[in-house]
Amino acid sequence: MMTVIGLTGGIASGKSTVSNLLRTHGFVIVDADLASRQAVAKGSEGLRQVAAVFGPEAVIAGEMNRSYVGQQVFRDASKRLALNAIIHPIVRDIMEEEKNQALSDGRDVIMDIPLLYENKLEDTVDEVWVVYIPEELQLIRLMARNNMTEESALARISSQLSIEEKKKRADVVIDNSGTMEQLERRLEEVVTEYYKSH
Repeated sequence: MMTVIGLTGGIASGKSTVSNLLRTHGFVIVDADLASRQAVAKGSEGLRQVAAVFGPEAVIAGEMNRSYVGQQVFRDASKRLALNAIIHPIVRDIMEEEKNQALSDGRDVIMDIPLLYENKLEDTVDEVWVVYIPEELQLIRLMARNNMTEESALARISSQLSIEEKKKRADVVIDNSGTMEQLERRLEEVVTEYYKSH
């Protein structure tokens, strides 16, 4: 019986790193961020709808103008809902198709979904693995990674469900507050445990 695992974590928790490592362990990664880029790719129906809602400034040289749309969405909740209404169904279809393809190939699937809990998607997967780092480390990493002020970084972090809450709800916690070697060791344990019990 193949399993569908939801992988999530807080912003700057190192989820992409974990995803890439899990891929080397033979899991198929279905990536929500990648799917949401495909949803508004050049010439797509998604991009056409974005232009219809956000106006011609939303598209530059055939690509979505991410900073313009991002600012609109950040300032105006109704614009955020409008964007989600366009993108989410397309993303769901893309991810569903990739997941079903992998399962029919007899592969275990990891659905890499940053806002898994926020979008109440935990029931769409068999178990949830959370990449965890303490909030103060999350703040330091996010400021360094995105060159943000503490205030902006805190605003981004607090727009998501807290990492402690995600950790509490997780079936498996992958602690990423140490070194790369420690993370790789932890993943070896998780994967070994997973294959033992499936």
